[in-house]
Amino acid sequence: MKKLSWRALNEKLSAMDEQEVLKMLQVEVSGEKRATYIQRLHQRFCALRDSRERIELLKKAIRP
Repeated sequence: MKKLSWRALNEKLSAMDEQEVLKMLQVEVSGEKRATYIQRLHQRFCALRDSRERIELLKKAIRP
């Protein structure tokens, strides 16, 4: 993975979906191992996953 500046990482993250962020996280963990990048990627991944799961749960509640 190309090294991104902190600003570039945050700009790129806003346009990525859950799977893209997860892949980027996995690459960072197995490659550069930059703790602050791993933390930021994990935060974004969890926010996207949380949003997806909430939508799924609400759909089940509305349409039992």
